[in-house]
Amino acid sequence: MLVFHSFIPHLTDPKHAWLVLAMSSTLAGNLTLVGSVANLIVVERARHGVQISFWEYARVGIPVTILTIVIGLVLLGIT
Repeated sequence: MLVFHSFIPHLTDPKHAWLVLAMSSTLAGNLTLVGSVANLIVVERARHGVQISFWEYARVGIPVTILTIVIGLVLLGIT
């Protein structure tokens, strides 16, 4: 998000742009196991007790991501 620090203030609605960026920046970690380094760290640490495959994670992550997008679009008034 720091990359956009100098760009966003020049947009028509900077507050809205920050909210959209904040919402969208977290979606990759929800969608897939490899979408976030934090996901990989947690799965690696838990591998001795639990095995989570890419597709097991995606089976839950894809619906969660779609739901998050829909709710975000409604709350941000983008629909």
